[in-house]
Amino acid sequence: MPLSKDEREQFLAEPHIAALSVYAGDKRGPLTVPIWYQYTPGGQPWLLTGTGSRKHRLIEAAGHLSLMVERLEPTVRYVAVDGAVDRIEPGTDEQLVEMTKRYLAPEKVEPYLEFARREQGDSVAVFLKPEHWLSSDLGSL
Repeated sequence: MPLSKDEREQFLAEPHIAALSVYAGDKRGPLTVPIWYQYTPGGQPWLLTGTGSRKHRLIEAAGHLSLMVERLEPTVRYVAVDGAVDRIEPGTDEQLVEMTKRYLAPEKVEPYLEFARREQGDSVAVFLKPEHWLSSDLGSL
């Protein structure tokens, strides 16, 4: 059963790991990788990735991407959203902190931030303009 607009937006706002898909060129499937993302109902999904990384280059070249999140319990439910890239801008430390706190337990936040700041280098924030939604709750299987 398809989810209502409110249900799909609330589901996307939960801290699921997304599958990011972006066109990777002729004679290849899309690049599809797990990624952390942030979303507030009614807003734009956004993600962070390394400046100049393969994801960054492909997203910039394609201008479109898809995100899909799912869960298995208490019911099988998924939401997929795709659309144009609205903007790509330099990532900030505030965005890194926000994203880290979304996904990690409080005691793991500072160690991860220390690692990310030391090892991962500069990032870009990619903002998606949602254009197409696909969602369903398949119930308990």
